[in-house]
Amino acid sequence: MIDEQKKPKGAGKSSFDLIDSDILKDMLPVTPGSVVLDLACGKGVYSMFLSEIVGDAGLIYAVDLWEEGLQLLDKEIEEKNISNILPMLNNAAKAIEIDDYSVDVCLMATVLHDFEEMNKSGAVLEQVKTILKPGGHLAVIEFKKIDGPPGPPKKIRLSEDETEKLVTGYGFRKVRTVDIGDYNYLMLLQNEKIPGTRCGGVCF
Repeated sequence: MIDEQKKPKGAGKSSFDLIDSDILKDMLPVTPGSVVLDLACGKGVYSMFLSEIVGDAGLIYAVDLWEEGLQLLDKEIEEKNISNILPMLNNAAKAIEIDDYSVDVCLMATVLHDFEEMNKSGAVLEQVKTILKPGGHLAVIEFKKIDGPPGPPKKIRLSEDETEKLVTGYGFRKVRTVDIGDYNYLMLLQNEKIPGTRCGGVCF
């Protein structure tokens, strides 16, 4: 059993209704057959969206520490007879039980700021880097650094520059950033890690 609080910070909230899903679909390098990690997936709203894109040949790992949210996702999966979403109860700051170099895209939808506030973003990004295939992509959706609502307090939001500085420090290269709605941006980054090295493609 995972020894953590029953409802992690931010659990139960989803930014999906705030974002332009057409832009998200166009920007994510997700295609039929892709393997995707929806990290801190909550009730799995993004997982359900991605499920339609990857199709029967693809797979969505829906990972969260919030057991109730995963149970709700399990119920929806069963009701809709979905076979390509795998809910997983994991603590992303400790151990994500997915094989190394096996995932094409990791989506972190409005959760990086929570990990950063808890001083766990580094541990999470280290794991993501290892789980992603070399050249795989990390897609980070965050709230613009403006006053809300909706969204978290401005003081814990991550600006585009803050997100880029944080994530590129762990072996990722920014590909592009786009507005994905009035309140959110999407930053797409590429994993530069090469198997067998500990520092990405270039070591000094």
